[in-house]
Amino acid sequence: MEETISLKELMQTLRKRLSLIIIITVAAVTISGAVSFFVLTPIYQSTTQILVNQAKSDQPIYNTSEIQMNLQLINTYNQIIKSPFILDKVIDEMKLDTSAGALAGKINVQSAKDSQIVNLTVQDPNPRKAAQLANKIAEVFQKEIVPLMKVDNVNIISNAEINPNPVKPEPKLNIAIAFVVGLMAGVGVAFLLEYLDNTVKTAEDVERILELPLLGSIATFDDQKVERPERAGRKTRVRSETIG
Repeated sequence: MEETISLKELMQTLRKRLSLIIIITVAAVTISGAVSFFVLTPIYQSTTQILVNQAKSDQPIYNTSEIQMNLQLINTYNQIIKSPFILDKVIDEMKLDTSAGALAGKINVQSAKDSQIVNLTVQDPNPRKAAQLANKIAEVFQKEIVPLMKVDNVNIISNAEINPNPVKPEPKLNIAIAFVVGLMAGVGVAFLLEYLDNTVKTAEDVERILELPLLGSIATFDDQKVERPERAGRKTRVRSETIG
């Protein structure tokens, strides 16, 4: 026999397990908040901007072919910025105790479509160090690209500044995600417990399990409202002795 579950039964299940759902949701939100505020290390970032422009020439204006060539070079420059060729020099000049690969993991290089501006972003647990790294990488890149590519078309147009606001973790976002996940987990556990619960509680459960029509049921009474025979007989004897 195919079993069907009505919306009323679903609501009854949620109502019966409401306390469990709330506990799981609150626990998920609490753990997420504690981890976000007290466990995870805040990460700060700073960004410097580099302009890839036309090499110096006697022409008074830019022409289309030269601009297109500069745009094609940007992808190459993005790779060079994160290469050991540049980062090893940055590490030596700043006397850092790290490797080029580890430093490259902190760097993000992006350029807008059809734009000659490259955004060099560095992330670090120390906001001052993030700004210093971004500026030093841009400085070394500007200096080393001249002998490497035989061009002089890179200029720093914006230096990185200290950003006191961490970019991650994001406690509000983490807590919101934990709330949704905790709520879904609580509802899932509630339905799982209801599915695994095979006890018979109502007459409808008997009819559903046995697949037989229900002929009748025995009503139950509160024991406190039914007077026990011994106590009733004792009271009768007491009354007889009093009358006698």
